[in-house]
This record gives sequence, C-alpha cells and structure tokens, in this order.
Amino acid sequence: MEKGKISSLQMAFMMYPTIVATAILGVPSITAKYAKTDLWLSPIFAALIGFLTVYIAYKLHQIYPKQTVFQFTEKIIGRIPGKIFGFLLLFFYIQNTGLILRAYAEFVVGSFLVRTPISVIMLSMILLCAFIVRGGVEVLGRSAELFVPVFIFPICILIILLIPDFDFKNIFPVLENGLMPPIKGAIIPGGWFSEFFLIIFLLPFLADMKKGMKSGMMTVFAVMMTLIVVNFLVLFVLGSTTPSKNYPLMNVSRYISLANFFEHVESAVMAVWIVGAFVKISVFYYASALGTAQWLNLSDYRPVVWPIGILIVIFSFWSLPNTMDVNRNDTSVFPLQGILMQTIIPLLLLVIAVVRKRNRKGTETSRMD
Repeated sequence: MEKGKISSLQMAFMMYPTIVATAILGVPSITAKYAKTDLWLSPIFAALIGFLTVYIAYKLHQIYPKQTVFQFTEKIIGRIPGKIFGFLLLFFYIQNTGLILRAYAEFVVGSFLVRTPISVIMLSMILLCAFIVRGGVEVLGRSAELFVPVFIFPICILIILLIPDFDFKNIFPVLENGLMPPIKGAIIPGGWFSEFFLIIFLLPFLADMKKGMKSGMMTVFAVMMTLIVVNFLVLFVLGSTTPSKNYPLMNVSRYISLANFFEHVESAVMAVWIVGAFVKISVFYYASALGTAQWLNLSDYRPVVWPIGILIVIFSFWSLPNTMDVNRNDTSVFPLQGILMQTIIPLLLLVIAVVRKRNRKGTETSRMD
C-alpha cells in the first residue's frame, strides 16, 4: 500500500508544525483565560499528554510492528468492535481535517484576503495537499523537511524584533492562585498534544525504527518549548489583555516598529500560518486517506485521496456555520474529543494488548511444562 520510507528526523519535521501551526495563534489567549499570568506554565503540563501519547503509539507499534492501527485494533478487541472504533477514528480525522482547513481559511480571509471567497482559499489548499498526499509518505516527509525552517525562521525574527517592547513585570505575580489555574489552562493545549498519536501512521515507514521513540519524545519537547516561548512573548507584550485577543501573536507582531521604517510584519505571521497549515492539513489528510484504505482493506490508498478530499471540504463547510462556532469548537469540543480518541482509548487498547500478550505467554509456558 505504501512503499516509501522516511527517517525519524523527517517524522519529527512532519509532526512539529502539525502541532505548533494552529496552537501558536489561538491557544495563548485561550490558556490565559484560565492561567492568566501563569499561561507559560500550561504547555509544560499539556506536554505530559504528548509524552504519554507518543509512548502509547510506539508501544502499540512494537507489539504489532507490521500491522496498522485498524488491523491490530481488531485483534485486540475483536473484529466488529475494532471496525466500529476504526470508523470513529476515521470520522474524527476527516472531520477535524475539515475544521483545520476551515480555521486556516477563516484566518486568511479575516486577516488579509478580506474580499476573497473562503471557498477559493479552502479549495486551493486542499488541492495542493492532495497532490502531496498522492505522492506518498516520502514526498510528505521531504516537503516537511523543506518547509520547517521556513516555519521556524519568522518566529525567531519576531522574538528578536519584539525584545524592545517586552515588559518583564507582566509575569508577576507567579502562581498567585496556586497550580490549578495553569493546570486548567493545560487542558485545551492538551488536545493539540494528543495529535501526536498520528505517528502511529508514520512509524511503519521509518527507515530507522529504533529512533522512533526518541524522535517522537524530542518533538514533544520542541513543541512544548515553542509554546512556552510564544506564551512568554505574548505575555511580555500584551500582559493582562491577552485573554481578550483572538490571535494574540498577530496583535503582538503589530507592535514591531524600527526607525518608523520596518513595520507591519504581520506577513511573517501569515507565512508561519500558511506553511504550518499546509504541513498540518497534509499530515491529517494522509492519515485519513491511508486509514480509509486500510479500514476498507484496499491494496492502495491513492484511489481514495480525491474522495476523501471532497469529504474534507464538505466537513469544512457543514460542520460549523460561522467563526464563533469554530472558536467554540476549539475550546470546548476538540480538546476533550482529541484526548479521548488519541490518548485515552489507545491507552486502554495498549493495556488490553499487554494483558493478552502476557496471558498468551503464560499459556504457552504451561503447555511446554
């Protein structure tokens, strides 16, 4: 079905923007509503979900190295329950790919291309991603390897240019109300960290399988540090007004002014968003197409790429009617849904798989005796 191979570094490059791209724009303000001045602590607690998710995915792959998540689920909990969970997982990924596409288009139209129909933005992105997905995991890995430096560079430039506007007093008081506010603020970004379960679709194609766990864990750490830095950046510039901003990183970028000449660098945030969204949508799209083919027991996933693309666009239009509902979904529905489907249920599957493996070994030992 997929004969391509990627390195563990390419997997890391695929997963890093997949998590960070959408998180750096809206999550700082969402986190600040709960954690206030301690919003920089929330990514540390949220990252624990990421570390756990990577561990679960890697261990499941170790137990069933040559099988997909849809195949080994049927072995763990039975054929019919496995098919039901596989369908729910596919629905989750296809729907959320549509919502990511919608959020991308809403941001682009709302902030820059105001008179451009949102359908044009969405269709052009999904068309580009479809060609990448049809190219296979190697093409996706190389694309991510090419675009990640373009993704990181504008963020570094933003940090350097905003240093004169920093007010370090905004960090105080630290832990005024204890640890609970930053822990509550970690629940929503925890939904983003649960997306690391996507490596279950990439691990079978690693050329250096032994580095899979290390690569995944290092990516979680890199994402955590990026979110901490972005939260500090927003906090030091916007202070107590952070919770009231929809896209605080965009607001922060408007503070940059060097000699009344170098201004209006919102385009840097736009570049980060477009590149990151492209990689993120492509990875979700690939998982949806590959998963659909595996669930249907097809020999190749490429014939379903275009139909899945149409479904993604349909979900992007029909799932949520307006921007307010998109934002409400990001804060109320997706985090809990994501943690349930990508961390809690896989953890239960891993526990059942380990117990069954031990029972099988115990039975074989008793037969030998």
